[in-house]
Amino acid sequence: MGREGWAIWITGLPASGKSTLARAVKERLERLGVHVQILESDVVRKVLTPNPTYSPEERETFYNSLVYIGVLLTQNGVNVIFDATANRRRWRRAARGLIDRFLQVYIRCPLEVCRERDRKGIYKKAEAGEAQYVPGLQEEYEEPWDADLEIDCVRESPEKAAEKIIEIMKENGFI
Repeated sequence: MGREGWAIWITGLPASGKSTLARAVKERLERLGVHVQILESDVVRKVLTPNPTYSPEERETFYNSLVYIGVLLTQNGVNVIFDATANRRRWRRAARGLIDRFLQVYIRCPLEVCRERDRKGIYKKAEAGEAQYVPGLQEEYEEPWDADLEIDCVRESPEKAAEKIIEIMKENGFI
């Protein structure tokens, strides 16, 4: 059997730049000949919860399922980037505990900046009473205690942040 894959979890508030960074990392890895699968929460959620409520109970089921999918993929040699807020530390810690080669990247982004970048209108919906479980507003976002890398979304471009991730991956023997 081949070598197990690795996983990187990119976490941060909604609209902090997780998807942009995940795509930038994937592009760089592919140029190096490294294949990776992005598990983008919005895409996976359409399959697991087609009419999402984002309730705490639904999030519990969703993130436990997302971790399980990531574990299965890495056990079968697939490299994974989790592109998911995962506002509770326990979900990210579960992935770290189940995936041998795991890195957590935290995008530190002020709420005001996330609101400005919010193309999906998540924060506006919350403020209008149309969404009731938005991390950073009605739901707590638990910042990581054990991030392997922290990215400052204001000072660092996605390109620079992706290069930092590639460097830490090299340092840890992922690539």
